[in-house]
This record gives sequence, structure tokens and C-alpha cells, in this order.
Amino acid sequence: MLAATVLLGTGVVMSYSTTAPLAFERVLPPLFVAHASALAAGLGAAALAAWAPLGWLRAAALPLWALGLALLVATDVAGVEVNGAQRWLALPGVGFRFQPVELVKIATLLAVVNVVARREGRDEELPPRRALVALAIAGAPVLLLVRQPDFGNAVLIAALAALLLVAAGTRLRRLVAPGLVAALAIAAYVAARPYAMRRVVGFLDPWKDRYGAGFQLVQSFVAFGKGGVFGLGLGAGRQKLAYLPEGKTDFILALVAEELGLLGVLVVLGAFAALWVAGARIARRAKDRFSLLLALAMTSLLTVPAMINAAVVMGLVPTKGLTLPFLSHGGTSLVASCAVLGVLLGIGRRTADAPRGRRA
Repeated sequence: MLAATVLLGTGVVMSYSTTAPLAFERVLPPLFVAHASALAAGLGAAALAAWAPLGWLRAAALPLWALGLALLVATDVAGVEVNGAQRWLALPGVGFRFQPVELVKIATLLAVVNVVARREGRDEELPPRRALVALAIAGAPVLLLVRQPDFGNAVLIAALAALLLVAAGTRLRRLVAPGLVAALAIAAYVAARPYAMRRVVGFLDPWKDRYGAGFQLVQSFVAFGKGGVFGLGLGAGRQKLAYLPEGKTDFILALVAEELGLLGVLVVLGAFAALWVAGARIARRAKDRFSLLLALAMTSLLTVPAMINAAVVMGLVPTKGLTLPFLSHGGTSLVASCAVLGVLLGIGRRTADAPRGRRA
């Protein structure tokens, strides 16, 4: 709760700081109002998810997964294209649009957990048949996401599904072949897509093309360099004034570095680390196999994207297009992150209420 409060509070402050200069004379920037509205909806989603019986979540796993696939197909057919990617669905007549991938990530991991959590006999190893079913469940949305293209979330879903398979008892040697196939597929994808190749080239030597493929990463480095240890001060940053593209979304951590310095970045990363530790403790103390794997899935869904996002803005990995949970501007992402947090808190509450002898 404390870690999430720190992250949500930092997100609200940075949302106002990054959008206020673009609002001119308005008292409340429209983008900040949208962020605050999404936060209110997200807190409601977190409360509902925290109190929902796990039996309901288990029963809704496959229907939610099927709904997510249907929404991805609808996005492929009639989605809204932004910056060359068709990832948004617009509701006709209301002017509201959302990203179905946020529901798809939750639903897919929930469905995978539902499959791998069932035991057959006393064998600790996950039966190959169940592993294949889980891979098929994760593979369907991955293929649809690659078409958008949304390569970052496709890789994230595949990686977290593999993590759950290992946690459920799958031998690592059984994942070697799928892993090699995935690595070859990634290499082929990068080679076949010019935009993906430009991202890799811009990552390897951003200064060589600092006004082209490497522009965003160079501007992120500038933000970190200007911020130093203590930062320029809240609201005093300049990179948000259209110098850093996608600053309020994918590169929000760079703006934190500029205004709040190294200390601000360490607070954010420390909060995510605390969230990981708390989630791991909840999973370890879970009273049944389904709760354990679901807690691991939800913890990973909040913290692994944060690790990748931080690595991207620091130039450690190529750009993936993943937002920073709780901080990045984006209503769908914020509501989904809060819902994931609610599920994790619900498992933790039930674990605390359970007698110690019943914990798995």
C-alpha cells in the first residue's frame, strides 16, 4: 500500500508538472484532469478487484481472455492509428478511446494461471499437455499484437507466461526449443520491420543519428544530465516542452530525473522494488496454488514493465513502447495497473486472514 501510494502520488505530481505548461492559461490542464479521472476510476477498480472472490476471477479467466482477443481483432479491423501503430479502439459517439492490450495482459495471465494451477496427482512437474495449452493461450494475443504492431507488449506477455510455466513446475529444458523459436522470430521481425531496425540502430549509437533514430534517447540522456543528484526543481524542467517526445508517457522517468534528480529516480525505483518484495511475500504465503501463481503474475505485471521502462530511458535496452505503471499518462494503463494492484491486495488480505497451517 505504501509503495503504491508513493508511485500514484508521484504520478499525479508529474502529470501536472508535465502538462501544465501546455495548458496555457487554464487553471487545470485537460491532460491532468484526464489523469486524475483515470486515477479515480482506477481506485474504484482496485477496490472491486480486492474484494472480488478468487473463485469469480477463476471462473472469468477464459471469458475475459476471449473478450480480449475479440477486442484485439476489432482493433485490427477498425482501430485508431496513432504514430504508425493501430492500438486504440474508439467508442462511437462518446469520443472515448482505450487500449485493449491492457485488459488482454491481465486476462491472458489470469487464463494461464487458471490452466497451470491445476494439479494432476502428486507430480510436481507440470504435465506437458497443460504447458502446451498455456503456451497456446499466451500465443494467440501475441500474434495479434505483433500485427498492430505492439512488439513490446507481445514480448512481455510471452516472457511472463514463460515465467509462470517455470513457477508451475515446467522443466527449463522443455522451454529451450520454444525460446529458440522466439529468439529467431524476434530477429526476423526486427530485420523485416524498418522501424524496429531504426530503434535498434538508435539504441546502439544514438549520437550518430541524434536528430533521427537516436533523438529520443539523446534527449532522455540530456534530462538525466541536467537533473543531476537533486534535480532542477519540480516544474523547472525544460525537456517536457516538446524537446523529449512521449515525455509524459514512455519517458516520464526521464522527466522525473530532470526535475527531482537522482534522488527522485531512486524513490520511484525503490517503490517498485518494495512492491516486488511485498508481492513475492504475498505469493510465498498464499494458501493455495492458484493464489500463489496469481500473486506472482500480478506482481510481475506491475514490476517487470517498470524495469524495462527504466532500462529504456537509461539506454540499456532498445525502445519497447512500454509505459511506466502508475506514473505514465494514459487512462487505460492507469486503471489496469490499479486493478492489478487490487487483485494482489485481495490475495494478501486473504493470506493474512488464513490460519498459518493452511498457507501453501
